[in-house]
Amino acid sequence: MKIKDRIALYFTLISTSMLFAVLCVVYFTFMKFLEADFFERLTDRTMVTAKLYLEADEISRDALNDVRHKYLQKLNGEVTRIYDYKNRATFIGDTTQYWTKATIDQVRKRKQIKYTDGERQVVGIYYKDNQGDFVILASASDQGSHNRLTKLLRIMIFVFIIISLVVLILSRWIAEKMLKPLKKFMLEVKQIGSENMEFRVEETDTKDEINLIAKSFNHLMNELEQAFILQKTFVANASHELRTPVTRIMMATELALSKNRDAEAYQKVIYSILDDAEKMDHIITGLLTLAKMDMELLNAQLSPIRLDQLLFKIQAEWKQRKNLAIEFVNDLSEAHPQVLANEILLQIVLDNIFSNAFKFSNQQNVGCKLTQSDENFVIEIIDQGPGIPLMEQEEVFKPFYTRSAAVGQKGEGMGLYMAQKIITLFKGKIEISASKEYKSVFIISIPQL
Repeated sequence: MKIKDRIALYFTLISTSMLFAVLCVVYFTFMKFLEADFFERLTDRTMVTAKLYLEADEISRDALNDVRHKYLQKLNGEVTRIYDYKNRATFIGDTTQYWTKATIDQVRKRKQIKYTDGERQVVGIYYKDNQGDFVILASASDQGSHNRLTKLLRIMIFVFIIISLVVLILSRWIAEKMLKPLKKFMLEVKQIGSENMEFRVEETDTKDEINLIAKSFNHLMNELEQAFILQKTFVANASHELRTPVTRIMMATELALSKNRDAEAYQKVIYSILDDAEKMDHIITGLLTLAKMDMELLNAQLSPIRLDQLLFKIQAEWKQRKNLAIEFVNDLSEAHPQVLANEILLQIVLDNIFSNAFKFSNQQNVGCKLTQSDENFVIEIIDQGPGIPLMEQEEVFKPFYTRSAAVGQKGEGMGLYMAQKIITLFKGKIEISASKEYKSVFIISIPQL
């Protein structure tokens, strides 16, 4: 059963159950009201009978019967009896002993009784007169009330059926309207495939569950897209970057085997193959590092990080490991500069940039300055190198792009690419200052916590 059908069914069952309970309360309340009203009428009948027959001494019995039949409305199946102190029927003219001695004695004992006998209602009163002690009992069937209750029941059944159908139809319409965004969400999800992983379902400004599902789904698609990009990037980079050294190794090997050569020539070929193998090792290391880094970006756990403490830690490690000096300047007025980041990944970023700074500065001191701009903390890393040409400043953040060969250094061209990906994860940005002509100034901005 579809969700909209279940919602409509549950809503209808709840509504009709409440309606049924209300109708039952109304029906039984009305029934009790009619029953009480008829008891009151019977009680009045007994009192009028007592006044007519027991207090009007000078009027004959026949005249009293004429008055009674003329002015008192005849009730359906009415039976009235007046019993004297010997429990004998008297006055009315019908001496049939309609009620038992036990019932009459019960009236004498309780002074007044009311009870239901099948479809008949019975009222009895004890009446004390100068002529003696009497018991008056009256009984009748409230056929009019029974007819009214039957009509009321039919009306209620009809109303119940009509309202139930209306509620069912309206609840289906409401359920379909409520689930319309979910239907739209399902149609959008069906459009997603491996060829359009960048597609995202529409998110609204509402805070309902469907919008939360859409946001969660889009978050999942972001991670899946990253995984697909990771796979494609790894395969493309591997096939592209490994092809060149493998081709050189094959060519060098075939050339060496094409004819006999002396030991020195073979030694040169071996060195050439070794050099290409080292390059392949660097490329494979870079590719694996990139793949591992992308996976860490997908699953990174962010937490508050003290920037000043992290920079002091990195400064101490470079001094201890490489005996290289980082001139750190904390230009903040805030005592505890915190950002939301992953400490390990953020240290990888800073270590990569410091490593490049030392490499291109010929191991000279590197400056680091911590400042604040608007709602961001800014880390400036200043080297003493030749600087990066303006045309190449965007290229350095691409994978496998390196300027290391220009200064006689080795590099895989992966450090700045990973650094930019990590800083983007932290909702920050990394850029190179274009205002410095002879130095490279890497500026890292991260939103403050």
